[in-house]
Amino acid sequence: MALIQTVPGSAFRDAAAPPDTGRPSARTLEILHTLVGFDTVSRNSNLGLIEWVRDELARLGVASRLSWDADRRKANLFATLGDGRAPGIVLSGHTDVVPVDGQDWHSDPFKVTERDGKLFGRGTADMKGYIASALAAAPAILQANLPSAVHFAFSYDEEVGCFGVHELIKDLREAGIQPAGCIVGEPTLMQPVVSHKGTWRLRCCFRGREAHSAMPTHGVNAVEYAAQLVVFMREVAARFVREEPRDEGFPVPFSTIQTTTIAGGTAQNIVPNLCELTVDLRTMPGTSFDTLHAQIRAFAAQLDAQMKHESPETGCEVEFLAGVPAFVVEDTAPIVNYARRLARTQGAGKVTFGTEAGIFSEAGIPTVIIGPGSIDDAHRPDEFVSLQQLADCDTFMQRLIESKFDWR
Repeated sequence: MALIQTVPGSAFRDAAAPPDTGRPSARTLEILHTLVGFDTVSRNSNLGLIEWVRDELARLGVASRLSWDADRRKANLFATLGDGRAPGIVLSGHTDVVPVDGQDWHSDPFKVTERDGKLFGRGTADMKGYIASALAAAPAILQANLPSAVHFAFSYDEEVGCFGVHELIKDLREAGIQPAGCIVGEPTLMQPVVSHKGTWRLRCCFRGREAHSAMPTHGVNAVEYAAQLVVFMREVAARFVREEPRDEGFPVPFSTIQTTTIAGGTAQNIVPNLCELTVDLRTMPGTSFDTLHAQIRAFAAQLDAQMKHESPETGCEVEFLAGVPAFVVEDTAPIVNYARRLARTQGAGKVTFGTEAGIFSEAGIPTVIIGPGSIDDAHRPDEFVSLQQLADCDTFMQRLIESKFDWR
């Protein structure tokens, strides 16, 4: 069961004004400064940010539903503007950000710094800029007296596996809430995105037996067995390059598999008794992760049997860590055409990075991805969103309101 909190209330201090050309509204900037100031790196709690948003919405008379993780250290927020009206579009964003450890920042990553027409800070692009713009539009949404509700959905732990949004959708199902559509505001330079690959992560652990390196037959080399799995996965990846039907709409037009971390061994003269590696898989829409996962597990089972033949206490295990399904929506779908119309564009793109869109889509909610900033500027030192992009997002929100969210 999801843990739920419903909060009543009554208004943001001031309504969002339409932005000046090339610059977002003062309210959007104010909210962005506040959101970035919360250190919501995924290893930390996001409750400070969530509770701040909850309280700001409460001043508008908007109730928020909170659904927590198992430890109650993190929460999703779902709020309905126009409660009692027909279900409407969700404006969805994640509140967690990636770490700044070891990165060479030229300003405080948890304080918005403006220079050269850009707003620097962790999460400005991915994706607190979008959340700020949506929140700044809340008073205008309420004042517009729209025929359908507008929903905000702000999640936790997207960056480490989209864990929070599963709990959020579970809560909505239990409450009988089925939104009509969803706009996920990942950074796409305000261009609609209609497809992304599936993202999957595995951990493989090999337990060998130590021995003096001069007597290798007395041990079982965990590193060498792990290396066989690495080579196998590389061969599978090469087969995708050769044989998988390509979709040139993606920057990398085929599925990929790669070993991303590996650790093992204790000294140069000891047969290693442990090796652990992690694997990143990016599957094209239509390519079955389950089939791929089964192939990897089957090969690992062969290695496990060989290791146990040498010494029964050894072996290997493959652990599923996290996964985000591929996302695809028809290029001509109403929600996509609506996003095009609001963004004043004819295009629609595809991306290799994963988002929560695939999960909303699996829940039967028509979904499109569009938001300010570029993914190329996210996750890096000196992450930024341009003032122009954030202003464009404000304009997008204004057009949403003017359209009365009529997208079908």
